Amino acid sequence: MIEKHIILEDIAPVTFYGQGNCHLQMIKAMFPKLRIVARDNVMHVLGDEEQMAHFEEATERMRKHVLKYNHINEEDIIDIIKGKKTKEDSIKDAIVYNISGKPIKCRNANQQQLADSFENNDMIFAIGPAGTGKTYLSIALAVRALKDKRVKKIILSRPAVEAGEKLGFLPGDMKEKIDPYLQPLYDALEDMIPAAKLQDMIEKNIIQIAPLAFMRGRTLNDAVVILDEAQNTTSAQIKMFITRMGFNTKMIITGDLTQIDLPRGVTCGLKEAIRILKDIKGISFIHLNEKDIVRHHVVTQIVNAYKKYESENNLIQ
Repeated sequence: MIEKHIILEDIAPVTFYGQGNCHLQMIKAMFPKLRIVARDNVMHVLGDEEQMAHFEEATERMRKHVLKYNHINEEDIIDIIKGKKTKEDSIKDAIVYNISGKPIKCRNANQQQLADSFENNDMIFAIGPAGTGKTYLSIALAVRALKDKRVKKIILSRPAVEAGEKLGFLPGDMKEKIDPYLQPLYDALEDMIPAAKLQDMIEKNIIQIAPLAFMRGRTLNDAVVILDEAQNTTSAQIKMFITRMGFNTKMIITGDLTQIDLPRGVTCGLKEAIRILKDIKGISFIHLNEKDIVRHHVVTQIVNAYKKYESENNLIQ
C-alpha cells in the first residue's frame, strides 16, 4: 500500500471532477483498488502500487486534456484510462481550443502562412482588412505558446488614438478609461480561456493588456507580445514598441492600412516600418486580403465597396 498526493496544476478542479463530482465517481469506479479523496486541486490517493502508477499516468493525461481543450467528458476519461486517443486528439491542425472545446484553426492559406511564420520568425507583421482574423489568430498562437510553456507571459497592446482628446471625459479611473480601447483583445481571450482562469492570469500578470504608452522603458522577455491596430501608431510609437523585444520573445504587429485614424499630416508608423524593415532576416510580413475575410459575407462586399470608393476618390492615405 502506498500513498500519493496529486496536484491538478493550471486547471479548474470543477472541470476535472465534473458537475456533482460525476467524473470523479467514474474515475474511482475504474480504479477499485485505490481510495481517492479530492479536496480543491489536490487528490489524496491510497492503495495498490501497480494501480497507483496507472492512475498517476492517466490523471496527468486527463489534466493535460483539460488544459488543452478546456473540458473533459466521460468518453474522454474512459479513452484516456484505457490508453486510447480521445476524439479531440485525433483532430489535426488545431492551434488551440475555445472554452466550448471547439478547435480554432487556420481557415485559409494566408492565415496558415501567419501561423507558419510565427514558428519560424521572431517578429511578424500581419497586415490586412477588417475581418481577416489577424488579431484573433495572433492571440490564439500566443495562448498556445503559453500553454506549451514556450513563454511565461502574453502582452497585448493597442494605441489609444483618441487618448489626448477624449479619454479625460470618460468616467472612472485610468483602467476604466482605457478598457474600451482594449475590449477586442479581452473578447478574443475570453473565447479561449475560461473566465476564472483568465482573471487569475491577469491578476498574476501572466497576461497583460495595456495601451501602447505603457510599453515605454520596458524590456519584454519570455513573452509573446502583440500590437494590434498598428496602423494608428506614429513613427516614434512603433519604433519604441518593436525595440522593447527581449530574449525568447516573439512579436506580432497587426494592422489595417485602410483604416488609419491618425490626424492628417501624421506619418503612419506601420507603413514606415514595413518600408524600413522589409529586408531584415527574422522579420516576416504577411499580407491578408478581402478573400481572407472570415466574418459575415456582407463584410467582404463592404470592404470591397469602400476600397473601390477610396481608390476612385483618391482617399487612401
